[in-house]
Amino acid sequence: ISIVPRSVAGGYTMYKSDEDKSFISKTEMEEKLIALLGGRAAEKIVLDDISTGASNDIEVATEIAKNMVTVYGMSDVVGCLKSSDGNYEYQLLGNNMEDVIGQEVKKLIDTAYKSAQQILLQNMDLLHAIAAELIAKEKINEEEFNKFFM
Repeated sequence: ISIVPRSVAGGYTMYKSDEDKSFISKTEMEEKLIALLGGRAAEKIVLDDISTGASNDIEVATEIAKNMVTVYGMSDVVGCLKSSDGNYEYQLLGNNMEDVIGQEVKKLIDTAYKSAQQILLQNMDLLHAIAAELIAKEKINEEEFNKFFM
């Protein structure tokens, strides 16, 4: 992990993976959603405001949540359905299937955002310590980041 601030209020995180995974569990995908929405949650908690800085994270999180529902069958409500042709196939399943899918995607995003907020609120001392380190150094690597958790 490498964390680099974009400004006093924002930054970006580069993830590296040492393993090549041919599959990802639902739990791992939910954790990824939480991580992606952490920056937006931090802005809201610390600044009581939000910015455009999280737009790419929101885009990626939305795509993951949509795929969880429409590709991987990870919604108990929608079930095991996959569409490769966009919304056309959903229309065959009933008039409100698109609404149901949208509700399920929103539920995944909302749950992840609330979890991100809870994690940050429970670890405000770490958030402020890491932010202070980033302000001082501008960039920290994985080893420097992990020291905060020892």
